[in-house]
Amino acid sequence: MADIISYTYVIVGGGIAGVTCAETLNLLRSEPTDRILLLTESNLVKAVTNVVPLGKILNRFDVEEKSSEELATASNIDVLLDQLVSIVSEERLIKTIAGRCIHYRYLCLCTGARPNIIDKAKGNTNVIGIRDTESVEEFRKRINTATRLLVVGNGGIASELVYEVDGMEEIHWVIKDPYISSTFVDSGAATFFRERLNNKPSTEKTIYKRMRYTEQNEAGNASTAGGSKRGAALGPDWHRAFDIQKHGEGASRNGNKVTVHQSVEIEDIKEVTSGLQVLLTDGTTIECDFVVSATGVVPAVSWKGGCDKPFQLGPDGGLFVNWSMETSVNGIYAAGDVCYAGWEHAPHWFQMRLWTQARQMGAMAARSMAAKRAGEEIYQDFCFEMFNHATTLFGYQVVLLGRYNGQGLNDKYEVLLRMTPGLEYIKFVLVDGRLQGALLVGETGLEETCENLILNQLDLSPYGEDLLNPDIDIEDYFD
Repeated sequence: MADIISYTYVIVGGGIAGVTCAETLNLLRSEPTDRILLLTESNLVKAVTNVVPLGKILNRFDVEEKSSEELATASNIDVLLDQLVSIVSEERLIKTIAGRCIHYRYLCLCTGARPNIIDKAKGNTNVIGIRDTESVEEFRKRINTATRLLVVGNGGIASELVYEVDGMEEIHWVIKDPYISSTFVDSGAATFFRERLNNKPSTEKTIYKRMRYTEQNEAGNASTAGGSKRGAALGPDWHRAFDIQKHGEGASRNGNKVTVHQSVEIEDIKEVTSGLQVLLTDGTTIECDFVVSATGVVPAVSWKGGCDKPFQLGPDGGLFVNWSMETSVNGIYAAGDVCYAGWEHAPHWFQMRLWTQARQMGAMAARSMAAKRAGEEIYQDFCFEMFNHATTLFGYQVVLLGRYNGQGLNDKYEVLLRMTPGLEYIKFVLVDGRLQGALLVGETGLEETCENLILNQLDLSPYGEDLLNPDIDIEDYFD
């Protein structure tokens, strides 16, 4: 048997949840002798930077790609490039693909999720998923020799990709919903965004120049596309860190022609001489050079050797966790995309696999483990009182608060809207005069006000439609 190395805390996964968990533990550890290990399959990890508070709970932040060595140097955290194979919870041991045995006192699984590639892909090499840095690099290589792109999916990555990629002759966007970006917005906001889709501002796109690292394997060789390692998920505004414009003589001089195919799915994909032939369920046939599948993710809970005790799973296949991020197996926690939030949710919170919740869950798991180690009692973080997320879509800041689309309200709600074309889209969701959720597109400045109104449940009935009267500053109204 291999020599056993021991750590107080072992975190598996170098994504936003895992790195946040490790960094938070580094701040909270009660004993200086407590050791922290971050086990990651990739030597590129994701760290949250430039956190900007937009309210009491809501934050906007960037995600920076770091080498594992940089993370280890900047903090008192050991980083090991290896892959989890099995867990022996009775002995508090994990085993890795390199044959290491690691003893833990507390283990946190932050293994994320894997792309849910469309069924019809059938292992086709011309159908790629967009999930991590390596898959974006593969996409960049392909667009330089392609003129026709087909994107499947209707979430954040699909929306950003269709809008940000430049220089293609044709882009076909296939969505199963009746309007674009339905994961985040309603049909009204989708109409607002459509104005931007084929009429992007002519201002030059900013590319954030960051240090680029070459992915290396254990032997020091650059890893190949065929490897089984999974990189960490992309962060917010990921497209700004990459130049995803087509360059050279083949680049279209007239921008992109985006054709949206609504309320359809892919029926079949065939290889043809010119690339791929894609048949949609409405009978439409599209020829393209390659397909990007951005149809969501599934929790990555499969380890080759499994665990000696079965984990309780949620209905979506994620690891079932309670409010303190503990799984059903003693001493093991989970955070981020890999887990299912199994506790009783606050009235205005629900789970969605987003960068924001990965960060919040990673920090909560760290607090729980540190408290257990110190024998202290803690309470769930206030951020779980209300769904909150800030992102960018079609060049606009988008803020989602509470039940912003009326989720779980059984259509028994009232909506107040204000839209200024090309500038802002504001939607309030109210039940019995009380704000339950808000969708804010553009620089509205209403984030903290909406947070307070949702959390306080103030009766807004007396104000009626004046709530969104542009001549009234509601920030001052409820200050």
